[in-house]
Amino acid sequence: MKSTTRHLTFTIPERMDFLNITPQVREIVAESGVQEGLCLVNAMHITASVFINDDEPGLHRDYKKWLEELAPFDPSPDKYHHNRTGEDNADAHHKRQIMGREVVVAITAGKLDFGPWEQIFYGEFDGKRPKRVLVKVLGE
Repeated sequence: MKSTTRHLTFTIPERMDFLNITPQVREIVAESGVQEGLCLVNAMHITASVFINDDEPGLHRDYKKWLEELAPFDPSPDKYHHNRTGEDNADAHHKRQIMGREVVVAITAGKLDFGPWEQIFYGEFDGKRPKRVLVKVLGE
């Protein structure tokens, strides 16, 4: 069995945004030489996410609005107990929990085996600093 591990680093200038990382993941899969296997992609920070969906700007705007309604940014210690620790990012932890930590995609004939319109996204909820994403490819 082959195994390839890479770390991608992203610094998103906004507090919350989504970045299509499919091209980087495809490149790592190609470099791995794996023809049949699995590719794990996960955010290595508790205020960031990795998820699969459509690369459609309206959908991304809808996600941002929906997430802000569910867990609005409020740096004060009054809204979230977590912010009483000196942090101001409790909302980002909630948003990450909703959007998920990782995805696993099958590799078939050396390529990511997606359904129609599927792409891999990095979701940032407490941006403006470097954060890592792990890409691990396993297979034959």
